[in-house]
Amino acid sequence: MAPNDKNDSEPGFSRRSLLMGATAMTAVGLVPKALAATVAAQGGGGVLAYAGCYTPNGGGIYQFRINLATGALTQANLFPGVPNPSWITFGLGGTTLYATNEIDNYNGTTSGSVSAFRIDRSTGTLTALNVVSSEGGAPVYLNPHPSGKFLFVANYDGGSIAVLPIRSDGSLGAATDVKLDTGNVGPTTPTGAPPGSFANSGHDAPHAHFIHSDPSGRFVLHVDLGQDRIYSWRFNATAGTLSPAAVPFVAVAPGAGPRHLAFHPNGRLVYLLTEESSTLSTYAYNGNTGALTLLQTVSALPRGFAGTSYGSEVALSADGRFLYAANRLHDSIATFAIDGAGGLTLVGHTPTMGDYPRSFAIDPTGNFFYATNQHSDAITVFKIDRTTGQPAFTGQYVPIGSPARLAFLI
Repeated sequence: MAPNDKNDSEPGFSRRSLLMGATAMTAVGLVPKALAATVAAQGGGGVLAYAGCYTPNGGGIYQFRINLATGALTQANLFPGVPNPSWITFGLGGTTLYATNEIDNYNGTTSGSVSAFRIDRSTGTLTALNVVSSEGGAPVYLNPHPSGKFLFVANYDGGSIAVLPIRSDGSLGAATDVKLDTGNVGPTTPTGAPPGSFANSGHDAPHAHFIHSDPSGRFVLHVDLGQDRIYSWRFNATAGTLSPAAVPFVAVAPGAGPRHLAFHPNGRLVYLLTEESSTLSTYAYNGNTGALTLLQTVSALPRGFAGTSYGSEVALSADGRFLYAANRLHDSIATFAIDGAGGLTLVGHTPTMGDYPRSFAIDPTGNFFYATNQHSDAITVFKIDRTTGQPAFTGQYVPIGSPARLAFLI
């Protein structure tokens, strides 16, 4: 998060893994058979995409079709009445969509909520299933367990994480487990930040910002921005409960503000983007214990940059060759090449052609890149150079109020 970015219902901007297409491409521009079948099932009009936005500037959840040849997004529908759906994700099989409602007043409580929808695969239409408590204020991240039976949620204001069971019809049940982050918080001056930085977005209290299962489903990692920690949990996939791993957490540089993680496709490496120091760290991941070991830390900003910027999103190409990180205020996408040992080498920075990229998405073919520019009310479209990995602006702007998250249905 960043200062003055909180919005539950008033105008302004809230302080507040995209379904990237896990199939690795074997050739430039090659569309996998599964993707071709999806296009055919959806009437041949392109792949469906959904965007969650902050309300009231954004109207709710938008439905788009993507032209796989040009990357163009065409709005097909709007599903209004969903408060602050700042993060959206799909259930296994792509027949359900789940959205955080980044609020802190659900049913008269101080908690936020999560909304569940059924997806009509032929039209993309969303039908509301139910809404449940997220068990903490301002939920900002969702991720389903590989079994498809549970949904993990991170609550920023609540400093908590919760496990929500997914019922057979796709609706959500009451939480089977809730963990509250407790303990000291980090300093307001981030270690490793650029000279002149005043980045200070959340070291007043614990703030859970991300939660994700490892590829095996045996462990769950979550980060707390305020505490400067990455937590590791062992997950009981029968009871839907979490217990501390052998090494329950690792400390991040004081004040750095860890925000999001991304697993390498090989499952043995994890990359962390910090919000306040704008750094990227590479960790070795032990799939037997859930433990992390720091290997490398680099800046997500250009050499010589001075001033304030906030890291927002990190993701890898499906083939694991490139890593991308979004910078807010600097308003850029950093591209890094990943070597055989998982190390990062900067390729370059690409302007997002907008203001405050809260996140980004890569289409299922791996050819196009989309930046959700929250403060300039537009999604911008880029073509990815499959040799260098860098995105190049296509000249396409997609107008949409306060976009936060774009995800592709395949």
